[in-house]
Amino acid sequence: MLGFFDTPETTLPVIFALLMGASILVYVILDGFDLGVGVLIPFAEDTEKDRMIASIGPFWDANETWLVLAIGLLLVAFPAAHGMILTTLYLPVAVMLFGLILRGVAFEFRGKTATMRGKRQWNGSFFIGSLMASLSQGYMLGLYVMGLETTTMTIAFAMLTALCLTGAYAFIGATWLLMKTEDVLQLKSVRWAKLGLVGIILGFAGISAATPLVSDRIFDKWFSLPEFAFLLPLPLLSMGLIVALWVSLRHLPDAVDRWCWIPFALTCVLFTLGFFGMAYSFYPYVVPDQMTIYEAASAPESLVIILAGACVVLPIIIAYSALAFIIFRGKATDLSYD
Repeated sequence: MLGFFDTPETTLPVIFALLMGASILVYVILDGFDLGVGVLIPFAEDTEKDRMIASIGPFWDANETWLVLAIGLLLVAFPAAHGMILTTLYLPVAVMLFGLILRGVAFEFRGKTATMRGKRQWNGSFFIGSLMASLSQGYMLGLYVMGLETTTMTIAFAMLTALCLTGAYAFIGATWLLMKTEDVLQLKSVRWAKLGLVGIILGFAGISAATPLVSDRIFDKWFSLPEFAFLLPLPLLSMGLIVALWVSLRHLPDAVDRWCWIPFALTCVLFTLGFFGMAYSFYPYVVPDQMTIYEAASAPESLVIILAGACVVLPIIIAYSALAFIIFRGKATDLSYD
């Protein structure tokens, strides 16, 4: 471990891999819940949809900043890997970007229309954009896990992962609504969360089973001794969190609505554990079994300059994201576009 920090050639790629990984994790959690709310829009009544949009209104555009940061770090710190990954994933990336643009347009224009018909059309567009972004991200995850190979089997697995990640986003979106809403919509959120938990279980099980089978190297990292004994708490903790989520959902909402934040917090921890498992599996490769972070990294002189910029930008992103969550804490209020 200490060898990572011997020279700039080994230190800087690890630092940027950590920064990029943290950005992806934060994006999946933060934009995951507002994509999930968008996916759940069709299952709510017209009178409830404004409150659902209001629950994510102050956060959704800032949440997408983390995706920009992650892709930017991949481009400037690991340009060779950026080219290889995006070449393979060009089509799903295009679908994701179109979906994110459609969501932004729908969010703004649904408040400008004067008719219920127009609002319903923009609500449908918001749902379609959220669904496109969620499915394409899940598809990209599946292909990445399968080593960016495009065969019938890997495409089928990527499609399954697309459905599971969309279900996981819907789940974390439901736990967000459980925390931010009240009354009938809150009760619906509990039901949605119970159904979405199925997507969480299938997604974690599928990726956990497939990842070691893709590569002998990954299989050995997980199932060789003593690594197996050290890593065993990770899946056990994940299963414990899933059980805790199910138990908490069965007892919510409570009379005083004091514990409504617990499912969302547990889901954030569960997503973090899953991310750590994947990071451990693929390290030191940024392109699975093809290119390591050291081979893909830019020159150390360039990385030093980029790191200085990141040290300025990252605290600003963290600060305004935290400020938004502090200012708009508590239950969502009526939606206003003024």
